[in-house]
Amino acid sequence: MTIENKNLEDFLPSKNKSYFKELIKNNTKEEKLIINREDIIKCIKKVMDPEIPVNLYDLGLIYSIKILNNDVKIEMTLTNPNCPVAGQMPENVGKSIEALKGLRSVEVNLVWKPIWTKDLMSEDAKLALDIF
Repeated sequence: MTIENKNLEDFLPSKNKSYFKELIKNNTKEEKLIINREDIIKCIKKVMDPEIPVNLYDLGLIYSIKILNNDVKIEMTLTNPNCPVAGQMPENVGKSIEALKGLRSVEVNLVWKPIWTKDLMSEDAKLALDIF
């Protein structure tokens, strides 16, 4: 079976294709706060790849971050579809931003296209891994 023929369900024991959590906060001040992309990126940069000493954002695994009314939707991938922690990584990304004030919900979807390549890595990540 080639990578193109594999589905996310082939890798996740729970068969869930995304990490989704709706957050309920009663503080009206928090509802007026606006979630911004930079704060989300700061949170995601705290999530490290378990096998590579670089964070997921600098590895280029975060494909998109969409924010609408403090609901956040993230699309990400993995360096390898056979990653043994494939089911845990989207959850780790979602949990990393849960503490942001004003956040209403977070959804993290694991996607396989486009396929991840080393070209997606930041210059810092390439330097840390001696990739030129």
